[in-house]
Amino acid sequence: MSIRGLKKKQPRTFKVKIITVDAEMEFSCEMKWKGKDLFDLVCRALGLRETWFFGLQYTLKGMCTWLKMDKKVLDQEIPKEDPISFHFLAKFYPEKVEEELLQEITQHLFFLQVKKQILDEEIYCSPEATVLLASYAVQAKYGDYDPNFHEPGFLAHDELLPKRVLRQYQLTAEMWEEKITAWYAEHRGIARDEAEMNYLKIAQDLEMYGVNYFPIAQNKNHTDLLLGVDAKGIHIYSINNRFSPNKSFEWSAIRNISYSEKELTIKPLDKKAEVFKFFSSQLKVNKLILQLCIGNHDLFMRRRKVDSIEIQQMKAQAREEKARKKMENQRLAREKQLREEAERAKEELERRLFQLEDEARQANEALLRSQEAAELLAEKAQIAEEEAKLLAQNAAEAEQERQRLEITALKTKEEKRLMEQKMREAELIAVKLVKESDRRAKEAEHLKQDLHEAREAERKAKQKLLDITRLNYPHMVKYPQYSPTDTRDANFDKGSIKLDLKDIDLKRLSFEIERERLDYLEKSRKFEDRLKELKSEIHALKLEEKQSGLY
Repeated sequence: MSIRGLKKKQPRTFKVKIITVDAEMEFSCEMKWKGKDLFDLVCRALGLRETWFFGLQYTLKGMCTWLKMDKKVLDQEIPKEDPISFHFLAKFYPEKVEEELLQEITQHLFFLQVKKQILDEEIYCSPEATVLLASYAVQAKYGDYDPNFHEPGFLAHDELLPKRVLRQYQLTAEMWEEKITAWYAEHRGIARDEAEMNYLKIAQDLEMYGVNYFPIAQNKNHTDLLLGVDAKGIHIYSINNRFSPNKSFEWSAIRNISYSEKELTIKPLDKKAEVFKFFSSQLKVNKLILQLCIGNHDLFMRRRKVDSIEIQQMKAQAREEKARKKMENQRLAREKQLREEAERAKEELERRLFQLEDEARQANEALLRSQEAAELLAEKAQIAEEEAKLLAQNAAEAEQERQRLEITALKTKEEKRLMEQKMREAELIAVKLVKESDRRAKEAEHLKQDLHEAREAERKAKQKLLDITRLNYPHMVKYPQYSPTDTRDANFDKGSIKLDLKDIDLKRLSFEIERERLDYLEKSRKFEDRLKELKSEIHALKLEEKQSGLY
């Protein structure tokens, strides 16, 4: 067979991209494959055996649709893409997660999908419950809380709470992290699969868990309603309330569900009960509702029957796996405990060793300090001995100085006494000089007064003489040639004698006054010199007293 012939016989394929909650996969599919062939390939790739919960979902014209298992993939209305994208999601939900989810991969896929629905606010959850669920999610991701490793801010990049809750409370990211960490620290010792199961057990009690909602209109008055399909039955809600249904039909109470075009009819098992009819916006919506109702009803009936051999084997394997994991976890817990105890013992020994080393170091330091102290004391003793000798010498010198100062003090007292005596003498001389000066000043004043009176008398005498001369010899003035010469000469001689006598007295008096003034000046100069000498002696004595006081 030629190579060309082999190439012709190779089947034609197309590519698909499978998107799970946390991963993406690509496969090559044959053109003739049905939906079940692709679905089984994906389940084998994931290692999933509980396939009845899941399906392949795609979006067409804004409507989410599930891939049909019994029809060819390419014959269905799927997006014209290359590769064609499908989302591998849980299509049906268990009533009790702990009893029905057997495989760890099944639990993990449900955990991721429910967590995403809560964060995207497709499932309403109270703020308190979201914090608790977030703590289990952190335990599943990070393991046991370790304050040394999980420092503040380690959840900064994790999306753990719905945006509605973050907007509802005015709390910072640090405050939310603190609240989540407080719960997270209490989950110590819980394995990842156990933490995810605890998350699902809390989530399955939420009102919107596992419910698929569809807008409908009731036949009678065309009131807008919501129809919800879940694992327990069909529920009718008002358009603004998805929590509390107005009416519910459990799967055990439904006899038949059928649709005709846009009308869908629910017939209760009780034939007397009213048949419920409603209208949907499209025929495809009715088909999707019917598909979900059939699947959930089949699972509902299956749970109430005896388990098949396959389910029994899976449950046995799950129990064995849980027992094995439990033993493994216990062993790991014991090993971890022993390791922690060994680490604590090691830390204690290291601490004790460090303490002993520290004590030895302190002892060596104390020994060195003792040696240094001994050497220092020896030096101090030698210094003290030298200081004692120096003090003895200083004491002798001080004694000599004391004796000298006593002698000096005696001399100083004697000199002081002499100085005081000289000062008293100087004061007496000064008083005498002041009195003498006053007396001399008064005498000088009297002499000046006498001189003034003498001059005044002389002036008056001269004036009188001139007046007499004019009166007695008027003709001498008028006729000077006839005046008798002898008489005039005699009179003039008498007047000259009198004037000379007066002049002689005045000169003598002026001379005496001048002599007294010169004597007074001389005595004043001598007194000033004597005062200067006394001041110098007093200053010298004061300096000696200061020096003796310092000593």
